[in-house]
Amino acid sequence: MLSSPLTAGAELCSLEPWQAAEFATFIDRHRAHLAPWLPWATSITDVDGARHFLQRYADAQRNDEGRLFAIRLDGALIGGTVFRIFDVPSGVCELGVWIAPEAQGRGLVTAAARRMIDWAFGVRGMARVEWRAAPHNLRSNVVAERLGMTREGVLREVFPLHGERQDLAVWSLLASEWRTAAG
Repeated sequence: MLSSPLTAGAELCSLEPWQAAEFATFIDRHRAHLAPWLPWATSITDVDGARHFLQRYADAQRNDEGRLFAIRLDGALIGGTVFRIFDVPSGVCELGVWIAPEAQGRGLVTAAARRMIDWAFGVRGMARVEWRAAPHNLRSNVVAERLGMTREGVLREVFPLHGERQDLAVWSLLASEWRTAAG
């Protein structure tokens, strides 16, 4: 399995369909924590659902249209990152993250997001990385700020979740800003 170290004991690595049972268990254990922010946290309820979700991203990666990775701490799945949208012709991608509550506050999401952004800009030549988060998801919005992203505005009632229309704050980072920040 390919992996990239993040911190001592933590790594960013592939999360593939053959790992569906582990992913389903992770979701089941952390559903209450993830569900307010992630629609798939309530729609994935078994191993088959997890496999289908992971296969969708495996297919997206094969087609160069998305990517999904695990954040592991001492080998255990504790979170993940995703390029939900990866549009090479336009040079725009959308980065998303999630993490178990017991792993919060260690800088792992920020480290993983930085690795993903470095790759998107430096290897793939993307022009823009977007980050979308509920305006009241304070942790996610703080990470976007920490990454040097600019809050562009709020998409009002852009999608349904749990029977209610949800707003999303849109953050972005341009390749030129990332290169400047990296110095």
